[in-house]
This record gives sequence, C-alpha cells and structure tokens, in this order.
Amino acid sequence: MAEQPFTIAVPDSKLDYLRKKLDLMRLPDELEGAGWNYGAPLADIKRLVAHWKDGYNWRAAEASINKIPQFTRDIDVDGFGRLNVHYVHQKSTVKNAVPLLFIHGWPGHFLEVAKILPLLTEASPDHPSFHVVAPSLPNFGFSEAVKQTDFHGDHYAEVANKLMLALGYNEYVVQGGDWGSFLAAQYGHKNVKAWHTNMAWSRGPPALTQFPRLWLQHMLTPYTDVERARAARKTSFLQKGMGYYLEHSTQPQTLGYSLADSPVGLLAWMYEKLVTWSDNYPYQDDEVLTWISVYWFSRAGPAASVRIYYEVLNAVEHASLPWSSVPCGLSFFPAELGSPPRNLWARTIGNVVFEAEHSAGGHFAGHERPEDLAADLRDMFRKGRPGFGVVPGKIGYD
Repeated sequence: MAEQPFTIAVPDSKLDYLRKKLDLMRLPDELEGAGWNYGAPLADIKRLVAHWKDGYNWRAAEASINKIPQFTRDIDVDGFGRLNVHYVHQKSTVKNAVPLLFIHGWPGHFLEVAKILPLLTEASPDHPSFHVVAPSLPNFGFSEAVKQTDFHGDHYAEVANKLMLALGYNEYVVQGGDWGSFLAAQYGHKNVKAWHTNMAWSRGPPALTQFPRLWLQHMLTPYTDVERARAARKTSFLQKGMGYYLEHSTQPQTLGYSLADSPVGLLAWMYEKLVTWSDNYPYQDDEVLTWISVYWFSRAGPAASVRIYYEVLNAVEHASLPWSSVPCGLSFFPAELGSPPRNLWARTIGNVVFEAEHSAGGHFAGHERPEDLAADLRDMFRKGRPGFGVVPGKIGYD
C-alpha cells in the first residue's frame, strides 16, 4: 500500500503507433456553411490533426506535466480487489493547511488541477492555504482500470476516501465539478467536513413538502437576467447537447471501439465538448492536444472513462442521493451547462453556506478561471467565513 512516485513516460512505440494511426486517418466530408451546427468543424479537426502529426511535441508536454508531484498507491475496494490509483499530491508550506480533495469529471482529468494548484497551496497571511490531492479516478488518466461491472459512485467515493486516509488526512474538504460534483456529495457521509462545487446541480425546483421556505422563495421571487440567460443555455443544451450523455449511459462499449481505435475520433468527440462547454476560452492547439493525449495514452485506454455514466446512472444510489448535511459552497459560472436555472434550486442539494456568482467562465472552471475558483475556495474557508475551522486543527494559516 506504499506510495510510489510517478513519472509519465509514454513508450516510443506508442508514439509511433499514434503517428501511424494519424497517417491512415480518413476524414468525413462537411456540408457547406455547417459551422458548429453539426458538431466539430472539419477545418478545426484538420488543423489539429496536422499539428498532432507534425508539430506537436508530446515529450515537451510530458516533461511539463511531470513537474507536478505525482504518485501511485494501491487501494483495496470492497468487492473489486486492489486498484492502483494515480494522483497529484501538493502540500503547502503551511503546516496546518486545509486538506482538499480535488475531483475531476469527464472529459476532464487530473490536469484540471494544474493551474489552480499553485494558487491553492500558496502561503499567505491574507487567505487560507491547502494541501491538495487530485486523483485520476479509476478508468481515467494513469489510474488502473476497473475489470468488473457495477462500479458505482460509492466505490469511487471509497477509493478517494481511502486515499485521503492513507495520506494521513482523516478529515478533509472536497472540491468537484462535473462528476466531481456528484461524487463530492457522495463523500459527505464519510470523512468530509465541507464540500464545494462549480457545477451546482439540482433535480428540479424546490418541493413544497421538502423545502417549504425555498419553495415559497421560488414562487415569489422573479428570475434575474442572469438566471434567464442560464435557463436558456440549459434548455439549449438539453435539446441539442445531450447525445453524448445518452450514448455514454446506455451503450458505452459500442462507442468505446471508436474512441479506442481512432485518435481522430477521440479528438473530435472531446474537442467538441471542450469548446462548446467553455465560455469562449481561447484554447491553443497544443493545449487541446495535451488534453486529448492524456486520454489517448491513459493507462486504461480512452474507452474506459465513459463507463462511469452507465455504472453510476444505472445504480439505485443515483436516484436516491441524500441531502448532504455538511457545509456546502456553490460557485456559479454563466456558461456552466449543469447549473440549474435558479440559484435557489441548487440549495436543495445540501447545507449551502457559501455562494459566489461570476460574470465569465464555463464548465472547466479550474482551467478556464483558476483565479476565480481559487478565490472562492479561499473565501469559503477564510477567517470569519462559514468554512473556517471545519477541519479541526486545520485553518490554513500559520
């Protein structure tokens, strides 16, 4: 169960194989004037593939990623045996920093923590500091694949909780977006003292029988302009952007053949989400290709990651996720697809003690708006705020 330092070192044979696959690619045609209406534009994919073949330097990206402290450790999971889990672990110089578990989703991975990592671990008399742990979820990145069916949300929670305990963090806080938001709520019944999410989901408006005060506010309070814009984006996404979700949650194996065999198919499938789920974020081609390459070179292969939709959404737990009593913080970014139309709807997910509204940002908040997300976490756990001191003896200040 000992921690092992980890360095990414993709074999030359895998780089050669990728080039051969790219040499043999066959691209579809495209309707004139299609733009983004039909999906990822052909011109974008042609440009990215050409750069992947002849300009992109994975070795340079690999060296840059390896500057982040990474490790692996075996974790025993009830009913599934031992899984080797990859994770980032960056400690602050502040001894009593707040332990924070950072959980990614799909199509994200552990690198979503890269930009925010130095901000959260920074020592300052003006704000709290954090010890940050960012695992690759099983089936993602450089963590081992799960070999059996029915690996549900509580199993992901078990892996992360046992990892934190193994690192000596018996009590900690959690930050998550996308699947990380759902899983953060799962962790609420374990050793978590507070959680924060940048994807404040809800199952619908507050019910009179469960949340009478919120129901009354919902009925009497008019929508703000920001909430109307959010509702319109949510409606558009439900009408046009949910195809991936239905495929992932019903037939992940069928899609997996394309993702595993075609680097171009993987690129197009994920590039579409990176662009359309962000808030006009100016992606550089190298940035996109590093993001996609982590999936292509992942330990389990790119097809394994999409199984989380099938496994979790077909589990009983998904329909009965309990209200979380531990303190909860919400950050609202205007282009986030998963946010409810109204802020108060999100208050039905748990004991909300902190909220922040932003004027820019989308689904990948840690990558798009790292300063904003870090500022929210600092604010939630700073002196005088509701999250201060929730982890006994860990206040984040010297």
